[in-house]
Amino acid sequence: MSSDDQRRSRRSGGRPISVSFEFFPPKTPEMEATLWNSIQRLAPLAPKFVSVTYGAGGSTRERTHATVERIVKETPLSPAAHLTCVSASQGEVDEVVRGYWNAGVRHIVALRGDPPGGVGQAYEPHPDGYKTSADLVAGIRRSANFEVSVSAYPEKHPESPSFERDLDILNAKVDAGATRAITQCFFDNDLYFAYLDKVRARGIDVPVVPGILPVSNFKQAKNFAEKTGCYMPSWLAGRFEGLDNDPETRKLISAAVAAEQVFDLLDRGVNEFHFYTLNRADLVYAICHLLGIRAPQDKGAGQGAGQAAA
Repeated sequence: MSSDDQRRSRRSGGRPISVSFEFFPPKTPEMEATLWNSIQRLAPLAPKFVSVTYGAGGSTRERTHATVERIVKETPLSPAAHLTCVSASQGEVDEVVRGYWNAGVRHIVALRGDPPGGVGQAYEPHPDGYKTSADLVAGIRRSANFEVSVSAYPEKHPESPSFERDLDILNAKVDAGATRAITQCFFDNDLYFAYLDKVRARGIDVPVVPGILPVSNFKQAKNFAEKTGCYMPSWLAGRFEGLDNDPETRKLISAAVAAEQVFDLLDRGVNEFHFYTLNRADLVYAICHLLGIRAPQDKGAGQGAGQAAA
């Protein structure tokens, strides 16, 4: 085992490090080519699963299903299909769930979903639909023995009146059968650990996997943070200052910042990470390489050169 591997093993307490990746369904042939290049680049890292998002108001239902089905057919990856309650009756949602099971999918990410108008618009349940994400989880579990992941919010969901209410909702989702929570992205690790303490104090014991967003475009990330109530530290803005017209340096800074965040989480006991890839492989691949997660052809130089995800 190399000295780098020994350091990583100490940091993770000897536990294997695992990763998962999130993609979104492409809109154009060019975007589809980018997505599949990224999937092919990241697949050899043997992620625990890969998830495919679902657009606001169910707007990408068919594209999400097509992408997930292609992953099942053409790759060794385990896909997790995002599914929401929005703009569909219970019967329609149940049909989608059965379709996923018949296609070989065994994992669903169950979300309430954004309204058709997007973040910030008022949410109104479909009159014949699942009213909440907990209801959706229960419906999925009634249909078949899916693994079900749900969302979690270290800084509170922007629509929740309090952290306590937010925790009530997470607790209801777990009681309904959720087996994992994945957090919205965050940029201050202390916020994640403070949230985790609250979750555990409520007796919620499912894994709460940190969602990591490598910031390749600071302006876009800042806009997203403002819409979702995600705290953007001033030091992070400083890292990207003066680089608006320097994409190559931005990419280097992005990898360094995300690696710094991940290694701090690792040092503090976290060994599972979910990466929001934005359908781009390079930054995530580099961070995984630093974590010791290597494609088989990258391992030949040393024995045990990193731990692939279980």
